[in-house]
Amino acid sequence: MPSKKQREIALVFPIWDSPSAELMQGINAYKPKGGEWILNVPPDPASLSLRRLKGWPGDGVIALLNSRADIKAAKEIGIPVVNLSGMVRDTGLPRVTPDYEALGRMAARHLLECGFRRFGYYGLKNLWFSQQRRDGFMREIAETGGECSVLEVAESSSKPKPWNHWIDPLEQWLAKLRPPVGILAVHDLRARTVIDVCRRMQLAVPNDVAVMGVDNDHVACELSPIPISSVGRNNRKAGYEAAALLDRLMNGHKPPAAGILIEPGDVICRRSTDVLILDDEYITASVQYIREHIEEPFGVERLLKVVPVSRRWLEIRFKQCLDCSPLEYMRRVRVERAKELLSGVQPLRMSAIAQGAGFTDAAHFRKVFLRV
Repeated sequence: MPSKKQREIALVFPIWDSPSAELMQGINAYKPKGGEWILNVPPDPASLSLRRLKGWPGDGVIALLNSRADIKAAKEIGIPVVNLSGMVRDTGLPRVTPDYEALGRMAARHLLECGFRRFGYYGLKNLWFSQQRRDGFMREIAETGGECSVLEVAESSSKPKPWNHWIDPLEQWLAKLRPPVGILAVHDLRARTVIDVCRRMQLAVPNDVAVMGVDNDHVACELSPIPISSVGRNNRKAGYEAAALLDRLMNGHKPPAAGILIEPGDVICRRSTDVLILDDEYITASVQYIREHIEEPFGVERLLKVVPVSRRWLEIRFKQCLDCSPLEYMRRVRVERAKELLSGVQPLRMSAIAQGAGFTDAAHFRKVFLRV
């Protein structure tokens, strides 16, 4: 039996994808004062229900409350519950979630930096977190004078549907968009669907359609035919703050009046947005060459063999178009490539990351990385 200083905590959410694993890491990093926690994890997907915890002699729960039935069960369980889900807007329960609107704004800024002026949002109907991501995305775009089309579909159906039931609306929507266009999907798996449909329609990703997701789920992003750029949710911090809030609740403190919002993590750039839309053909060709050969160590002299211009002209036009020199732009792209390698599933040595991003050695990589 646990001692009085031990507390039994149930974690009612799936732990088999990378975002949930990061939540677990954040929860596990929290060290309560004067005792320890025993974390109980459901052994299979069928166990992910608060109704199954009725009568459980534990002390607290951290859960994804994805429906009104989940919320009702949480209120009846008799012990503190912290909600991690943004599926339902008003739950009346303590909640820790990402700042969904900020996630949408961050995605919009990334696509704007890629040069897009036409955009699309592919979301889910009647889900609060999807609506918040949509609103943040559209507000950021509206402030710059861009235009945005929206497609929202039902999350799921109780009856089995044929494959084309899910694909046809997306295909019809994409056919109406005028390339080049930057699209944010509500999460990484939906972004993968956009990429699959673009390939069927012979739309080039990212040149015709650049695609972003949310969550930075490594499996979904990196195993896609075209690796997917994604906005990280800062899940480790969310897990840590959820644990800290649950600790306060179990110690008799009142819950906060509003939910705790966690600022987004980084945008992890992958090939699905590896493009820059410019009006100048020589700068476009230079940028494309840099991005396609970024694993090779080279300088401005190599670019002068790609485009028939002088070094002075190239320096001036880069400054006018991109507000930086060609060398500074190369450094930025190399650092973004290094960040992508650092965030991958497979851990790499520093020397391998430096080589994969086109740096001459690890020492040069560290110097440039810190500077940028």
